[in-house]
Amino acid sequence: MKLFSFFTQELAIDLGTANTLIIQDGKIVVDEPSIVAINRRTGETIAVGNKAMQMHEKTHEEIKTVRPLKDGVIADFQAAESMIEGMINMIGRRRRFFTHMKMVICIPSGITEVEKRAVFDSADHVDSKETYLIHEPMAAALGIGLDVEEPVGNMIIDIGGGTTEIAVIALSGIVCDQSIRIAGDEFTSDIMSYMKRQHNILIGERTAEQIKIHVGSALHELETPPEDYAVNGRDLMTGIPKQIKISYSEIAHSLDKSISKIEDAILKALETTPPELASDIYRTGIYLTGGGAMLRGLDKRVAQKTKLKVHIAEDPLRAVVHGTGIALKNTDRFSFLIDRKSV
Repeated sequence: MKLFSFFTQELAIDLGTANTLIIQDGKIVVDEPSIVAINRRTGETIAVGNKAMQMHEKTHEEIKTVRPLKDGVIADFQAAESMIEGMINMIGRRRRFFTHMKMVICIPSGITEVEKRAVFDSADHVDSKETYLIHEPMAAALGIGLDVEEPVGNMIIDIGGGTTEIAVIALSGIVCDQSIRIAGDEFTSDIMSYMKRQHNILIGERTAEQIKIHVGSALHELETPPEDYAVNGRDLMTGIPKQIKISYSEIAHSLDKSISKIEDAILKALETTPPELASDIYRTGIYLTGGGAMLRGLDKRVAQKTKLKVHIAEDPLRAVVHGTGIALKNTDRFSFLIDRKSV
């Protein structure tokens, strides 16, 4: 067994819309933005991850940057393959004759069979011999230390870059779920639209992301408000670069509609929860994971809406990949893993 494990490269991959994380031997070895830079003329991949993100929105006509995942699923097949291969190469592949690669990749719970097949095909193209899929809410539950095999209901809300996954989990299965394509990317888009509409200033994705980090808020009033944030952009009236200051309450206003849609999806999931599991959730509360869980005041806003306790995971950004890592070590034990043969 030990000899076989020496010949095997085992990877747990959180293939996210915004970031891709990879665990090998129990450690996070890759944590990079999900983006590639490609030479338009030759089709060659120039950069992957952080290096490609530094080029994003700053390229000339011969270079394009591509985010291969949209709404949690592969939108650009070739770019996704290049990205996965580039990130695996960052780890340093073992010598060629050590060929057995085993992967567990997490996917949104609302994924279609066609989208699932695209994930398997991408894994095949990077020489994975054994590929398993795990749904994001299940991976998040494992990652925050919940016993998913117990006959106890737990509600997980994973707010990623492309999707918000809401699931009630019990007995190693997802009892009811809601998967909506409103998450971190939609928040970024809301901020860009607000800046254009309200301040006549054009900003890029990267700037909107920084606004979200520095002054992003789900509530119009916070106990400890962040300082106003200086934003640089292009004035739409004059075309000249300009700087303005933005407050957290303005951003709360810009994100209000999207957060309301997430709240509606949470209520819909609670409505379809069997009564015995609902009583478990009343006792245990709701668990928030993913980058969106870090939005100021979101836990309080969800608690106000549902009248339930809301817990933010200790490491929300890495909960899903940690859970995927646990699944990787226990592929024989967990019945909820989907392997290539069953699809």
